[in-house]
Amino acid sequence: MSFRSIPLTVRRRTVLAVLLAFAAMSGPAMAQSAIAAAVAKPVSLPDIVIGSAKAPVTITEYASMSCPHCAAFGENVFPLLRSRFIDTGKVRFVFREFPLDAKAAAASMLARCIAKDDSEKYLGAIETLFKLQERLVAQTKDTLFFVGKMKGMSEQEVEGCVKDQAQLDRLAADAQYALKELNVVSTPTFFLNGVKLQGSMSYEELEERLKPLLRK
Repeated sequence: MSFRSIPLTVRRRTVLAVLLAFAAMSGPAMAQSAIAAAVAKPVSLPDIVIGSAKAPVTITEYASMSCPHCAAFGENVFPLLRSRFIDTGKVRFVFREFPLDAKAAAASMLARCIAKDDSEKYLGAIETLFKLQERLVAQTKDTLFFVGKMKGMSEQEVEGCVKDQAQLDRLAADAQYALKELNVVSTPTFFLNGVKLQGSMSYEELEERLKPLLRK
């Protein structure tokens, strides 16, 4: 073997080692970046978004109106999240529907009709629906009429809203995207800057997740 070939061989091995080390480090980051991009991709229905577009953290929640854990998050965690992080410009919050049954789908469609693409009105509607969740599940039609009337809709308007096939198709398409592309299989599911968190969380747990992201 020629001594002249040794430095070249060493250099090749060194370059290979560096490339492998870089791949090991960048692989998860690149995969995470791809997930974040998939979460941020526009879907069929307009996103329900509040908070600054310049916020360093985006939380995307997938929820079902018939999910007790989603209702608990909305009642116990979201108000604190909003006052301490969303309203202060630290977090941008995106709410997306992932209806687990026909009752949840109808409630989501009603909230869309009430809101008319106004995120604040939508969140107000689902807050009411979450508070009436047991009644919604047990007496779906009457509860939808009741909430619709509270928000200025007639029974005919509510009926037409929840029977809107085009709207239902868009809702189903978005749920399919979440299932196939983001592996959302249950509610609530959260994405914090693309990092997936599945299941209910207390405010304290969520705050601990947010702290390192806000320090970056």
